[in-house]
Amino acid sequence: MAGIVRTSTSLPYLTPRSPGDTDAWTDEASAAGRRGGQRILHAAEVTAPAEVVQMLGLTGAETVVARRRVIELDGEPIELTDTYYPADIAAGTALACTAKIRGGAVTLLAALGHIGVRVIENVMARMPSAEEREQLLIGVGEPVLELARITYDAADRPIQADLMVMPAGRQQLRYEIRLEPSQSG
Repeated sequence: MAGIVRTSTSLPYLTPRSPGDTDAWTDEASAAGRRGGQRILHAAEVTAPAEVVQMLGLTGAETVVARRRVIELDGEPIELTDTYYPADIAAGTALACTAKIRGGAVTLLAALGHIGVRVIENVMARMPSAEEREQLLIGVGEPVLELARITYDAADRPIQADLMVMPAGRQQLRYEIRLEPSQSG
């Protein structure tokens, strides 16, 4: 695992796919000659953790739909992802189930009428918990990157909150920012 360094860009994971397409991660890994996959460990309605209450702008301990996944590259874990959706958007949908969603969750959200138009990402380095270290197969003293992403719709409503944890030594995050002509000054 030490030789694997993955460069990640967020845009493909925020863009709905065409009907029948695979998800963005499968395509990204395949384009690099690799095999991308994920194991969905849990999907259900839960009481929103405090951090998610803040991210989704909830009024308190509301119910959300949570999906916990281990993202894999060539069968090895490279990222832990917890994704949360407001219950009025995701309850009773495939987002609340452990089956893989064709085209990914963003495509399903778009089909449900919820399209992300703005994203805020916060990245920080920290030491992993013992559980994270075990799940990501990393050694003691190896830091992780935690990426917290909030996706907003056109009405500026948070529709998705992601908390991702990945080994810092195997990850590079790349951002490309393009301003609309009216925003560039």
